[in-house]
Amino acid sequence: MDRRVASRCHTERVTHGRAEIHELLLANDLRPSRALGQNFVADGNTVRRIVRLAGVEPGSRVVEIGAGLGSLTLALVEAGARVTAVEVDRHVLPVLRQVVEPLGVAVVEADALTVDFTELLGTGTGWSLVANLPYNVAVPLVMRVLEEAPQVDSMLVMVQREVGERLAARARDEAYGAVSVKVAYWATAAVVGKVPASVFIPRPRVESVLVKLDRRPDLPAAAGGGTSGPGSPGYDRLFAVVKGGFAHRRKMLRRSLEHLVSPEAFVGAGIAPTARAEELDLEEWERLAWWRPEASAAS
Repeated sequence: MDRRVASRCHTERVTHGRAEIHELLLANDLRPSRALGQNFVADGNTVRRIVRLAGVEPGSRVVEIGAGLGSLTLALVEAGARVTAVEVDRHVLPVLRQVVEPLGVAVVEADALTVDFTELLGTGTGWSLVANLPYNVAVPLVMRVLEEAPQVDSMLVMVQREVGERLAARARDEAYGAVSVKVAYWATAAVVGKVPASVFIPRPRVESVLVKLDRRPDLPAAAGGGTSGPGSPGYDRLFAVVKGGFAHRRKMLRRSLEHLVSPEAFVGAGIAPTARAEELDLEEWERLAWWRPEASAAS
């Protein structure tokens, strides 16, 4: 690693600019990995904006996924956060460690799609996830955190525009789909900003947005009582129905769900069988998937 870059990072806690990114890459014989979807942020204003929108304050516990060369990590440290930085690229890791470990950042070599979140974050809550996510893993990673990492209360992620719009879409939005329903089950989500391609090295061919997700403090009560999670009958039933509906999104639900939902369920749930998948919000999907004859008789 270039000692001049390291010295600036350690003494001034400056974020990486374009010149610093190029110096780090050249000095360490590195190239951004296409396979890992690496696009390094090279603009201090952008990373500070991300930190601000994430609501990071002094003492905040933040896990950063895909820390790369430390551009966003430095901005998180600058804001006073206690940062755990996760990085899977063994070529980038030595540089990341030299840049941010002297500032108190815990650097962990791991794949966020398989890492044990309890081992990584402990058993408490109150964590924020802030990340410039590789576009090819953004959706499965966000969903894994929502389903498997209750330690994380909120997320601020930078993702491809189409992905971000899908994560935050609501019923009848053009981008609304099965992923949108699953996100809504776990969290409130909104696109809170756009990021120009010019701030990245290399420059991506897609537009990027910032998505803020806040975990819901209470989850829906499934049929039979209690909250649902992955592997539970209520949860699996709900998203089997949702997936079935969106598998043929232009069809009427009575056709796309004919093997999953009875005609009586449409009547009992108050859902028109001629409706299409993009018309139903989360609460309507829940009524349809969790309708039971005995519940209708009791009412």
